[in-house]
Amino acid sequence: MKTIETERLILRPIIESDAEAIFEYSRNKNVGDNAGWKSHDNIEETHEIMKLIFLNQESVFGIELKETGQLFGSIGLIPDPKRENNKARMLGYAIGEEHWGKGFATEAVRAILRFGFEEMKLDLISAYCYPFNERSKNVLKKCGFHYEGKLSLVEKRYDGVVLDNECYAIIPHE
Repeated sequence: MKTIETERLILRPIIESDAEAIFEYSRNKNVGDNAGWKSHDNIEETHEIMKLIFLNQESVFGIELKETGQLFGSIGLIPDPKRENNKARMLGYAIGEEHWGKGFATEAVRAILRFGFEEMKLDLISAYCYPFNERSKNVLKKCGFHYEGKLSLVEKRYDGVVLDNECYAIIPHE
């Protein structure tokens, strides 16, 4: 499995022993609500989600702070359910709230874009966020994504609320 290094971060495969660190940032309601999932209630829930989403995935990584070795987020490229194109992937990421506003998301996204275009040879990487998630929209714009438009009432969140998606995409050398 691949490891990616940036100036301040290590993006690495997620392993079982990361459960406590993942639970730590995933139990925060602000993190979950911005990403569209319910905050984790207990470590068992984290273990189950790790099995479904994080473990043994070739393009899903934990985000670790190089300086301390602390895992504080995740990032990955997964098939985009809104596009019928096997050379397109959807970007997703979550970062612990105490690390917001420090440029870590932008640094991780830029690294995953290079990985997606140079190593996976993707044609397009998409990203979707809720209209109220200004932080994610800012990260996407800083990383070169262009705004494609809004899909109205497209996604039912864990709490039953149906929300719009702001749609972004990036093509290599765009």
